Amino acid sequence: MYVAVKGGERAIDAAHSWLDRARRGPAEQPVLDTAQIRDQMSLAVARVMAEGSLYDPDLAALAIKQARGDLIEAIFLIRAYRTTLPRFGASRPVKTGAMRIARRISATFKDVPGGQILGPTFDYTHRLLDFRLLADGALPATDPAEACETLPEPAPRILSFLDRDGMIETAEPDQAEPADLTREPMELPAERALRLQALARGDEGFLLGLAYSTQRGYARNHAFVGELRIGTVPVEMEIPELGFSIEIGEIELTECETVNQFKGSRTEPAQFTRGYGLTFGQTERKALSMALVDRALRWEELGEDGQGAPAQDQEFVLSHCDNIQATGFLEHIKLPHYVDFQAELELVRRLRDGSAGQEDAA
Repeated sequence: MYVAVKGGERAIDAAHSWLDRARRGPAEQPVLDTAQIRDQMSLAVARVMAEGSLYDPDLAALAIKQARGDLIEAIFLIRAYRTTLPRFGASRPVKTGAMRIARRISATFKDVPGGQILGPTFDYTHRLLDFRLLADGALPATDPAEACETLPEPAPRILSFLDRDGMIETAEPDQAEPADLTREPMELPAERALRLQALARGDEGFLLGLAYSTQRGYARNHAFVGELRIGTVPVEMEIPELGFSIEIGEIELTECETVNQFKGSRTEPAQFTRGYGLTFGQTERKALSMALVDRALRWEELGEDGQGAPAQDQEFVLSHCDNIQATGFLEHIKLPHYVDFQAELELVRRLRDGSAGQEDAA
């Protein structure tokens, strides 16, 4: 029988107070400022912006602080806040070819116009704890950006070298107006533009696991990084009253294009094919994973024979990549299910009693 829970509201209020105290930490320690989070934990801020679908470093830093560093909870907070914002219009497509680059690498060509720009990366660091960071670390004596040659603007796209020889599929722009995943429910099968929206908002860890599976043979999809670039691009918005577009700001993006060997099919010749990823901030692991999964999902349009691999199943990928949906469903089972459980308990008892009666009759 269901018994009403008493004192629940007082317990919830007490839990909220305890949460506030736990977030603050010991009173003798200085309060963690959101500006510190924004500037010194920028990779966490970038992930929250990317998966929260809202580019605002200050709000992302606030969400991380409020969530005590739980990035999925912070993403949830950003998504919830985003729904309260008015929509004034849509920006024009950003021109990533005109990106002001901080990092630009290619695993396919060594010598490219402008050179390879390593930028701020962990790729070449030793994975050893740096105990100097326990103390107040001083800035380097020189600004590393001053020691690097300035990359020409705009930097040519590296995959354009393959384009010249017809060795890679042509990247034809899609003229159709893409659906907006934030305003319309997903419908399957989904066009590539909608799939890319879902992947851009998808959970980094989930996409990383899927991308790793493609490299282990679960999609016949071994890839090279044709180009990975990180930098800032201007955002323009067309003002109807003016009749032309104006720049309203700039955002930091990570863009990744992969090159995949393709032996050809009944409809397409042997060539290299592309995978694509574009995300807010410096989120290169996410952008690379996105590009690999994007290419795996394109098997049908390229006329390949599908293996039935998880990364090739768009219903599986797109229905499970959103960490807010996954978290909401998973964590709701922590909430009271007393009535449901009592019903199942009574059912199991009746099944056991029936089974025992049949044994006695036998």
